Amino acid sequence: MHVLILGGTTEARRLAEALAARAPGLRVTTSLAGRVAAPRRPPGEVRVGGFGGAEGLAGWMLAQGVDALIDATHPFARTISLNAARAARITHVPLLAVRRPGWVPGPGDTWHEADSLEAAARLLPGLGRRVFLTTGRTGLAAFAALDDLWFLARSVEAPAAPCPRHMRVVLDRGPFTLDAERELLRAHRIDVLVTKDSGGAATAPKLAAAREAGVPVVIVRRPPAPEGVPVVQGPDQAARWITESALG
Repeated sequence: MHVLILGGTTEARRLAEALAARAPGLRVTTSLAGRVAAPRRPPGEVRVGGFGGAEGLAGWMLAQGVDALIDATHPFARTISLNAARAARITHVPLLAVRRPGWVPGPGDTWHEADSLEAAARLLPGLGRRVFLTTGRTGLAAFAALDDLWFLARSVEAPAAPCPRHMRVVLDRGPFTLDAERELLRAHRIDVLVTKDSGGAATAPKLAAAREAGVPVVIVRRPPAPEGVPVVQGPDQAARWITESALG
């Protein structure tokens, strides 16, 4: 039996590890988009690069005899999630989405929700002048016109233009510690944080640091999973679904 995991997340890697431990005879392929030069490779087979849309993904699944498809991509990887849903319909292969729980504001948090990066950018001038931008390297164009603000942008790899005019880039990969996030806010005199609602513990300390410092947070809401696709919150649930439900 062959399981294809659309990966690039901690959850995808942990799912591949769980399947290797629970079902060593199972063929597991993890697909990585190839946007990061040195990704953390999971156990099993690894495929790097795009498929050519939903039809290309469906063709690959049929050619490789895929029996179950797991969408364990980033919560904001909307295009590949839609392609996965369409490919599953074309091939009649069962599909499951893994989505880590989103963050929830707590006492002392000052959150401003936005539906897009562009909407987040429109909120910033009224909230602060020194921005900690943690939305990834591919969305910086939404903030490029804000010449009156200063940005500290953090990403795994260097972003490409267009970018904000006044910006410093920090190349780093989580998990991050609360002490380090506190120091980052202090050292750069950050007075507003922008993030996507990615969820998970690896990058959550920035929210605690912002709460302690009284720094407002602009948080971009995540898109929903495609209609009709069942969703679980973690790799253990997905492993059970594969071993007990999808593959009988």
